[in-house]
This record gives sequence, structure tokens and C-alpha cells, in this order.
Amino acid sequence: MRLAAGHLAGRAGDTPRLDAEILLAGVLGVDRLALYTGHDRPLTREETDVYRQAVARRARGEPVAYIVGRRAFRRLDIAVTPDVLIPRPETEGLVEWAAAAAPRGAAALDWGTGSGAVALALAAERPDLAVTGIDSSEAALAVARGNDEGGRVEWLLSDGFAALRGRRFGVVAANPPYLAEADLARAPADLAFEPRQALVAGPTGLEALERLAAEAPGHLAPGGWLLTEVGVGQAGAVRGLLERAGLADVAVRDDLAGVPRIVGGRLV
Repeated sequence: MRLAAGHLAGRAGDTPRLDAEILLAGVLGVDRLALYTGHDRPLTREETDVYRQAVARRARGEPVAYIVGRRAFRRLDIAVTPDVLIPRPETEGLVEWAAAAAPRGAAALDWGTGSGAVALALAAERPDLAVTGIDSSEAALAVARGNDEGGRVEWLLSDGFAALRGRRFGVVAANPPYLAEADLARAPADLAFEPRQALVAGPTGLEALERLAAEAPGHLAPGGWLLTEVGVGQAGAVRGLLERAGLADVAVRDDLAGVPRIVGGRLV
């Protein structure tokens, strides 16, 4: 593990020791604590070979979550593949706001669900909600369905709100693509491995957010909330989009790093 961390240092990411631990724990099928409580356990040749292959993939920039096939989100263990974005800590704020804002027994929508992380977290933390997750990618929905072991969420293939005609929700939570095309060239190398259609909205980065703001109010129940994650520097523009769409009580919340990250408004 020390050798792996040394090999990764300066090659991929800024957490080589953590990456080396997660990769080895994944190879052995244990949690990271077991690496220390069983520190004197010898690896088999096969385990060593598999670990070396995993470290080599990470050294080439591939995200750890894709190598081990899992990512922790809230209190869930989410399976991920290159067909979906890797759930990130800043998106947990979207779940927290949605869980607090949704009326009891309401319908809740995860718009652009990807791996299903937001929908599944809402279903776990608010069992009273009827949760639906939509995505325009059948491959992404296959990952989401695979993560839904309890069958708690309704999964629908939908381009925007197309499959939801006539339906209204007490809360719509969205993590849409919000990078501009030029942003990807300046982004961390890891992003090159993630699905472009889930990252890049278009030339400005606001295209998906503009569509969301225009379409979502027609699918909100009275008093229902539209909540969306936004990119760095976009909060002011998205706040304006929601206000012009007729939503009230529009507010912005920061992520754990103090970046304005979630914008929300309520239908009156």
C-alpha cells in the first residue's frame, strides 16, 4: 500500500494514500479499517496482481470509483459505471434541502437521476415520499435500477419532463449538466472518464438549467419546490432564471466548501 501511494503521488489526484487504501480494500472485499486491523495478512499472488492493475488504472487518471465500482453517498453504497456521474459530496446538500422541503406523503422527482443516488437517498431518508427518477440515458437507468434493491423508486426514461405529462411533484431535485464546452478542457483529468452528456450542457453551461427552469414549474404541485445543483459562478444567473419562471422564495445554499451550490424556489 505504501508503494502504491508513492507510485500514485504526483500522477493522479491529490489523495494518493487514500486512493491506495480504497483500491486495496476493494480488491480484498473489506473496509479500510480491516487493512489496519489485518495489516500482517499476506496477499496472494492473484490479489497482488489485481491490485497492481487497479493502481495502474488510477495512475492513468481513471477515477477510483469506476475502478472499484462503488461510491459512498449519504448512508448508501452506490454502484457506478462510466455510464453515470460519480456521486459527489456537494450533491448531498441537494438531498438535505429536498428531504426538508418535501411535504409529507408528496411525490418527489429526481430529474436526471444518473446512478439514482439522489432518488435513493430521498427514498431512504423520507420513506413517506413517492419517489421517481428520470433520465434520458437507458444505460444510466440500468445502473439506477440495479442500485434500487428494495424497488422503492419509479424509474422512467424521459427527455426532460416528456414522460411526465400531467404529473406534479412536491419537490423536484435536479443535478443537471452545467459545464460549458470550454470548461471541460480546464477541468480535472478525472472528468474525462465520466459521461460527457451528463457534464456538458452546451456553449454557455446554462442550457440544461434554462430548460429546467422553463419546464419544471408546470410539474410542481402548489407550494412545491424546484431545487437544482449549479456550477461555480452560476448561482446568480440561475436565481434569475427561477425568479423569471415565477417561483417565489428563491434562495441559494452553499456546499461544504462555501461555494454557492444549490438554488431553489417555490411555486405559489
